[in-house]
Amino acid sequence: MQDNVLRKGINPRTRAQQLQDLIQYKGISHYEQEEEAKNHTAFPCPGELLVEQHHSNYGEPWAGGRDVFEFLAESSHLIPESRVLEIGCGTLRVGLHFIRYLNPEHFHCLERDELSLMAAFRYELPAQGLLYKRPLILKGEDMEFVRFGSGFMYDLVYASAVFLHMPDKLVWIGLERLVGRLKPLDGRLFVSHNVKFCSRLGGDECSKRLKSLGLEYMGKHTHDSLLFNHYEIWFEFRRFTM
Repeated sequence: MQDNVLRKGINPRTRAQQLQDLIQYKGISHYEQEEEAKNHTAFPCPGELLVEQHHSNYGEPWAGGRDVFEFLAESSHLIPESRVLEIGCGTLRVGLHFIRYLNPEHFHCLERDELSLMAAFRYELPAQGLLYKRPLILKGEDMEFVRFGSGFMYDLVYASAVFLHMPDKLVWIGLERLVGRLKPLDGRLFVSHNVKFCSRLGGDECSKRLKSLGLEYMGKHTHDSLLFNHYEIWFEFRRFTM
């Protein structure tokens, strides 16, 4: 009887490979190699993460993250070499799929919530065998993107329900800082739910301010989930200046 042969790209990483990832990458969180940290079989992980309580933080199925990934990746014509920035990746409900698809170090995220970061670092990335993909996930809520380095541009920047919880002034500061990092013409910025930070300006003031930044509104998308009775509204922008 022929042995099972796993498909290329689907093969799981072995325990030995996972442990080597933890040693080589210091558990993604860049922990120093002190004596306690070397005992990676006792890698600290709070009990609430082990029972996946963070999977219930979104008000909808955790599995819906795959739907969002497929919509954004297809709409942006992504390839593994693309670079992606998520503003507020939370516990990586969507981000895990980008991390798995993209080349190592090509996924960046700015997240402010400490528990979400803990769930991402200490549970999701090791559990999914994705430490070796080396996503750069930084803590912060200041919309300061210079911390991600320079010498590249993003093919996709997206924010899922994040701008709803920010002061309008901070959103505009973030957009101004982002424009120069978004690939001209082909790069895309997607914002979910609504763009009240823009519409609240009234009249055509929003279009004028976007134009002054070099951003162009491309339209609204309604994305239906395949898993449950739910849909999301996404607003698409691009950088029109070189």
